[in-house]
Amino acid sequence: MTQPPYQLRRLDHVVLRVRDLAAMQAFYCDVLGCSVERRQDELGLLQLRAGESLIDLVTVTVDGRIGRAGGAAPGDEGRNMDHFCLQVAPFDRDAILAHLEAHGVRIGDFGSRYGAQGEGPSQYLFDPEGNLVELKGPPAAPVPGEVSPA
Repeated sequence: MTQPPYQLRRLDHVVLRVRDLAAMQAFYCDVLGCSVERRQDELGLLQLRAGESLIDLVTVTVDGRIGRAGGAAPGDEGRNMDHFCLQVAPFDRDAILAHLEAHGVRIGDFGSRYGAQGEGPSQYLFDPEGNLVELKGPPAAPVPGEVSPA
């Protein structure tokens, strides 16, 4: 098997098909800290800056031809994806939970999970349309006496 003529670097963007663009923009910008990067109303597309990556929101309504192409809107019966993960630093769980709860965000499970930079703290939460979002902290400090994998 041959290797591709490029090297994968990082997640560039994720695209969410949404029913309520205003509510989703408010959540991702006001609660999670994204900023509006670019808007293409003729496509029903709003691109949000999330650190080095983008979160694209496309409407599933008549005005959003990209979103319409994906079929039925996301809802309780089905999702567009399992979840996506945003790396955050610092990871202060108490502060994160207080912030999310102050905004009425539905909180999911907390745990230590493996990500692109290794094992570390992870908090699940749900956006206004039920998409599962993971906030991932930096890798946990090695436990004294524990051998790290090679």
